[in-house]
Amino acid sequence: MLRILGKASSINVRKVLWTCAELGIAFAREDWGAGFQSTQQPQFLALNPNAMVPVIVDDEVVLWESNTICRYLAGRYGDAQLALSLLPLEPAARARVEQWMDWQATELNNSWRYAFMALVRSSPAHTDPVQIEASIAQWNRHMGILESQLDKTGAFAAGAQFTLADIVLGLSVNRWRMTPMARPDYPAIDAYLLRLLERPGFLEFGQNGIP
Repeated sequence: MLRILGKASSINVRKVLWTCAELGIAFAREDWGAGFQSTQQPQFLALNPNAMVPVIVDDEVVLWESNTICRYLAGRYGDAQLALSLLPLEPAARARVEQWMDWQATELNNSWRYAFMALVRSSPAHTDPVQIEASIAQWNRHMGILESQLDKTGAFAAGAQFTLADIVLGLSVNRWRMTPMARPDYPAIDAYLLRLLERPGFLEFGQNGIP
């Protein structure tokens, strides 16, 4: 059985859990990370030298980096039609999905990091009000990019169909909405969230806390 190493409250672990729900993959999850087994233990570092969750162990395959894991699961499991709907084979369609996944992991994540650590984690290393406001502004600006894309597609991030991009971005939308800060009104994102709430995987894993 697929093993998933990482605590269920982690946003990156939840990407993997939601993907498993979409594909109907059975798994055994093990609690690793802050508050649970330390990722600095040698047995964990042997799997991921970055000491971060999630990690999956699938027979002989060991993978880390949540978006990569989601891509792997879509290619490895589920019936062909379902898997291809999440991550198409046609190059341009696949690239559009991966473009938004990569944007989430790099541009969007980097924009919210300081504000989230200050406002949610109450990190003593993130108390500069100027940097907090700058991070909030950048976070809202990046969410505005997603707002424009959703307004254009009228449905999901990469087009009319739900894909892996919506798993990683849906969790990001939830984090943005739950962080105590000022936010612009983004009606396309509001409508997008309602569409995501129709999916059992999002109901189970998408809104189970920020930490």
